[in-house]
Amino acid sequence: HVQLVESGGGSAQAGGSLRLSCVYSGYSWCMAWFRQAPGSQRKGVANINGIGATSYGNFMSDRFTISKDKAKKTLYLQMDNLEPEDTAMYYCAAGDPCSLTASEMSTWGQGTQVTVS
Repeated sequence: HVQLVESGGGSAQAGGSLRLSCVYSGYSWCMAWFRQAPGSQRKGVANINGIGATSYGNFMSDRFTISKDKAKKTLYLQMDNLEPEDTAMYYCAAGDPCSLTASEMSTWGQGTQVTVS
């Protein structure tokens, strides 16, 4: 049974950086970050599978990087050169197989808010 706890959200200026963390318990082949802005659907930002292969959402540029530290059981999302359009609730998710479609992921964290101004 996988449990996920996100942290690291907050406020940032445009052009700044934030790093989100998701501490997980249990095991899942795929872990991912999603984001949801008010009035919008939840979109897949990036995922990483059990052998470290990564995939990013079509709308994503190279400003975000997903990574995972297996020893610390922590998933990260490094966000650089932030833009106001990045403002959203960010969610950590787990599932199998790997997907960037929210309905295909089985376990979710509570979310962490990112606000860019």
